[in-house]
Parts: sequence; structure tokens; C-alpha cells
Amino acid sequence: MKIIADVGKCIGAGQCVFTEPEVFDQSEDDGTVVVLIEEPGSELLAQKAREASYVCPGRAISLVE
Repeated sequence: MKIIADVGKCIGAGQCVFTEPEVFDQSEDDGTVVVLIEEPGSELLAQKAREASYVCPGRAISLVE
């Protein structure tokens, strides 16, 4: 799995960071999503990435399985 974040769609709500702070962070400049781990190695992190994609209000996170 690869995580792709579209900062142009990101509204800076931070739901991804709340869901999995090991994988996501927010830019200090504008609050948009920053992907810390593009390819989660464990199934737990992959599941959290799926959850973050689902709860993202801007639909800025997509996953390539």
C-alpha cells in the first residue's frame, strides 16, 4: 500500500493525525497533511491509514493498494 496526500484538497482538520500520528502530521505553515510513512509496513498501520482516508473531510488522502 502507498499513501498519497493531496495538499490542495486538505482543509487542515487534522483527523488523519488524530487517527494515526505515526503516519500523519500537519505542516506548521498551513496545517495541511504531511505523510510521514508513505508505505506502512504493518497491517495495523495500513488499517489506520485506511481509517484516516475514510474520516478525512477534504478527501485529501488516497491509498494505492
